[in-house]
Amino acid sequence: MPNIRERLSNWRNQSPHAATIDTAKAAPPPSPLAPVDLTDYNQVAGVMDLAARIGDILLSSGTSNSDTKAQMHAVTSAYGLWWCHVDITMNNITVSTHIGTTRKSPVTVFRVVRTLTTDFSKLSAVDRLIRSIQAGATPPDVAERILDEIEAQPTAYGPATSIFGWGLMGGAVSMLLGGTPLVGVISFITSIVIMSMSLFLTKHHLPVFFQNVIGGVMATIPAALSYAAAAEFGVELRPSQIVASGIIVMLAGLTLVQSLQDGITGAPVTASAHFFETLLFTGAIVAGVAIGLQLSSYVGISLPPMESVAAPNPASPGVRVLAGTAASVGFAIACYAEWSAVLLSGITAMTGSVFYYFLFVPMGVSTVMAGSMAAVIIGFAGGLLARRFQVPPLIIAIAGITPMLPGLAVYRGMYAALNEQMLVGFTNIATALAISCGLAAGVVFGEWIARRVRRPQRFNPYRGFKVAGRATLQQAQQARQQLRRRGARRR
Repeated sequence: MPNIRERLSNWRNQSPHAATIDTAKAAPPPSPLAPVDLTDYNQVAGVMDLAARIGDILLSSGTSNSDTKAQMHAVTSAYGLWWCHVDITMNNITVSTHIGTTRKSPVTVFRVVRTLTTDFSKLSAVDRLIRSIQAGATPPDVAERILDEIEAQPTAYGPATSIFGWGLMGGAVSMLLGGTPLVGVISFITSIVIMSMSLFLTKHHLPVFFQNVIGGVMATIPAALSYAAAAEFGVELRPSQIVASGIIVMLAGLTLVQSLQDGITGAPVTASAHFFETLLFTGAIVAGVAIGLQLSSYVGISLPPMESVAAPNPASPGVRVLAGTAASVGFAIACYAEWSAVLLSGITAMTGSVFYYFLFVPMGVSTVMAGSMAAVIIGFAGGLLARRFQVPPLIIAIAGITPMLPGLAVYRGMYAALNEQMLVGFTNIATALAISCGLAAGVVFGEWIARRVRRPQRFNPYRGFKVAGRATLQQAQQARQQLRRRGARRR
């Protein structure tokens, strides 16, 4: 009769509880199909193109360079194409290899990645396809048809539901910042208006920079109008909470966390490009907020001066935990995540928020350090849940840390810079950047811990390929036979 420790060990080592990226970073199993002739240019190029298309969807969904490369290698290796080089730079994917025995012929596939999207339903579908390919159950022609269907399939639900998710996120974030229920309702409506306009402008192919400018204006004007109306009726209202919630909604769709993750995991060129893109788009939000403030002053509405440091948050820790959970759920819905991923995102965000507000904050831990430690917990808990329920860990991790994005610090830094308070503005922007770095690093580290806890068993079935010296499948089979003969002689 096995004891409890043995049962837990057996449950942990079961292959269905390993994430796709875990099995990709372990040596892949040999494909029982062996469907690819490695001396045929067209078949080899077809497998490489299939891997490049999968990498396209992974990158556009926010997957880091290192994880994308690992999963692309897993796809090519499952079809016998072990010796294959993958290079990713910003939005370019290059896959190259050599075929032939006596005379080597290069084969290269190049693909330009689409712009960053927020459709997590396609990410989940591709994750299942990679699992099927690694299991040896999907030949290349079948995988190509499935990939065509994934690229053509509509989102998991309609745009109206997605926009509602953005509104839920905006309203919850304002409550997280200490806003009243009235502020939550106004932020909910403001976020819906911002993202509806962004969706409309996207259909008309307006560059994202100008979309963020318009979004910054639309985040400021409703706050100014609400503040003026509340002053008429003697109702207390802080417009900074409305503006900050709108900024966080717009920042959630940017590539800041992805750029920092790429830098941490060893892709500095891509990280620098994404970081510059994020700074550019954040500057567009700054410009939009400045325009909104100027328009408000022209019509006689002057917003109250912004405090240079964070004001005390009147919301209780329990309210903040519930608001953070709701914000995470709203973001997952806005990104078209499957409902199981939405539920897991909420559970993970609640776990991180409980540690943040009930343990780290009462202990007097600084904001940057508390956010970093909470991100580690989110990355770890999300990684375990994702492996248990076979959901891409990226979805849960990104949704879990979204409520902790420093939108109020960004707005405070913008406001100070626009009012010639450069020291205060620089301090707040630096604080926001430090918090973002801590969140990204914490998620990566927590995911690394989860990967070690639930790491699949390592094995090395491609020794024959390595002995063959990057040659053909036929030579690899001969090498394997020689290894077997040597083993039989030793016995």
